[in-house]
Amino acid sequence: MRTIGNIIWFIFIGLWSAIGFVLGGVIFCITIIGIPFGLQLFKLAKLVILPFGKEPEIHFEKHIFANIIWLILGGIGNFLGYMFVGIIFCITIIGIPFGKQCFKLAKLAAVPFGAEV
Repeated sequence: MRTIGNIIWFIFIGLWSAIGFVLGGVIFCITIIGIPFGLQLFKLAKLVILPFGKEPEIHFEKHIFANIIWLILGGIGNFLGYMFVGIIFCITIIGIPFGKQCFKLAKLAAVPFGAEV
């Protein structure tokens, strides 16, 4: 299931989401202040491209201040977006595995600082 899920995810969701995260990361990395945030977007892109079989370890306490800034500036929007899409996927039986991946990505999108993929 992991290989088939990753192939389907990559074609329909992963590639496009990863491109968006990488472009956002490049834009953030242009400025010196935005480099830490850009690196977190690259981390999200790495997970979103092929999420089946990967599990992020969230360590919120390592970078509390950075995670709070992230939440305020866009983490809540990313979190809510992934939660909404995950709920939509879970409405159908076929979409449940993809919904679970959206919920996993929502956790990382909310607090990426200190997380490991």
